[in-house]
Amino acid sequence: MHCTQIRNATLRLDYGGQRFLIDPMLAERGAFPGFAGTVHSETANPTVALPVPVEQLFKVDAVLVTHTHPDHWDEAARTLLPKDLPVFAQNERDAAEIREAGFVDVRVLGERTDFAGVTLSKTAGRHGSADVMHRFGAVLGEVCGIVFHHPQEKTLYLAGDTVWYEEVAATLEQHRPEVIIVNCGDARLLGDQPIIMNEQDLLALAAAAPQALIMASHLEAVNHAALTRARLRALLAEHGLTGRVLVPEDGAAMVC
Repeated sequence: MHCTQIRNATLRLDYGGQRFLIDPMLAERGAFPGFAGTVHSETANPTVALPVPVEQLFKVDAVLVTHTHPDHWDEAARTLLPKDLPVFAQNERDAAEIREAGFVDVRVLGERTDFAGVTLSKTAGRHGSADVMHRFGAVLGEVCGIVFHHPQEKTLYLAGDTVWYEEVAATLEQHRPEVIIVNCGDARLLGDQPIIMNEQDLLALAAAAPQALIMASHLEAVNHAALTRARLRALLAEHGLTGRVLVPEDGAAMVC
């Protein structure tokens, strides 16, 4: 397993002999406005440049889109990615949106979806607390995670845009992942409501999965990301988790 942190939630994953591009946000720095109703919305997105030439990200076997918010599936991805690449979406609604952009091989993830020997299992996620979803669920929408299985690989859980809640705990119990990638940049709405994991959520996840190596993603690339890598690394050192929770810079890879 070889996973490169590209930018925000965008990852390039080599797993089971296949190369996946996950949640591609491929725009140039500052290409689209900050997200209305979130902190620092005056700042344009993405807030940093891609660490590699965008063309390097086209050489993949499939694309995985956990949901179609612009920081996971932007106009640049819709325009630039080869239209014959297989694209996996969380549901028929997202799949229809991706097909409308011209992609001809769009598939919907299920409880067990096979791709060239790799098994992909869609998992539940919640884009904020129950209160946040009650008030803003129409905007935040449905999200998912994905568990990867292959007989020659460690089980990988990509949690996606979710906070820590009972369904994430249930996924850990069911699949017992040995590697977890968690979006933990503490993205916030106005009023300081997190809509992905924050420091406390990450600590709860690490305690619930003591056997797992964890990679922290979705950091420092969009206007509403409140948690910095420096602050996260300091917290991990304080809790003795530096060796078990990796915080890669954009362009860096995790091999396991």
